[in-house]
Amino acid sequence: MSAVATTGLGPIEELALARVLLDSVKHSTRGATLRMYRPAPTLAFGARDRFLPGFSTAIEAARDHGFTPALRSLGGRAAAYHRGSLVIDHIEPSDSFIKDTTARFSGFGQDYVEVLRGIGVDARLGEIPGEYCPGEYSVNVAGRIKAIGTAQRVVSGAWLFSSSVIVEDPDPIRSVLTDVEAALGIQWDPATGGSISEAHPEVTIDTVAEAFASYYADADPHSPGEPTADELAALPEKAETHIL
Repeated sequence: MSAVATTGLGPIEELALARVLLDSVKHSTRGATLRMYRPAPTLAFGARDRFLPGFSTAIEAARDHGFTPALRSLGGRAAAYHRGSLVIDHIEPSDSFIKDTTARFSGFGQDYVEVLRGIGVDARLGEIPGEYCPGEYSVNVAGRIKAIGTAQRVVSGAWLFSSSVIVEDPDPIRSVLTDVEAALGIQWDPATGGSISEAHPEVTIDTVAEAFASYYADADPHSPGEPTADELAALPEKAETHIL
């Protein structure tokens, strides 16, 4: 597996690059690929959110909080992340199409629980009542705070498993989600929308990034390469599908 890193991309381009890399793996122009990055403030809406009456109001609420609204190509509902978060995109070639999706959710979920427990976090696997963007294989802290949300995209020839880890600075996450979910008419418990640091103040984004780098040591995340010229050229077209 190879690691990829970029600089200077905006929130929309960050999402689009995951799709570009998925295409590269699908077409065998690159092998299994890992990308870990600290994102700019982003409110990633799910496809189903578009059909709710308050969608346009939710978009403006995200902007009012300084989060770039974007439409993601993966499953799920509205989710927020920012500089105190770590996004992990793991892409692999695959001969199967829809097969093994549940196994990936549960397998990565349990692995991620162990990664966090390794740095002293009371991490647990499973959805907690009232969490935003609910998922059976979310990772939470002490059964109270959603720490990691995961989603995947499967295409013929490859899959993308994307995870957002909310580590520090919980207030902006909780604030933007409160207004966005209210606009969408979605009931949730704002207490679930915090960060790992609320339960474990000693845990920093650097600590978590290093823990996941160790987990993905075969990809050598400390010495990532860059996207190819063709991949960068493909970004604008992919980015259009994420713009709101």
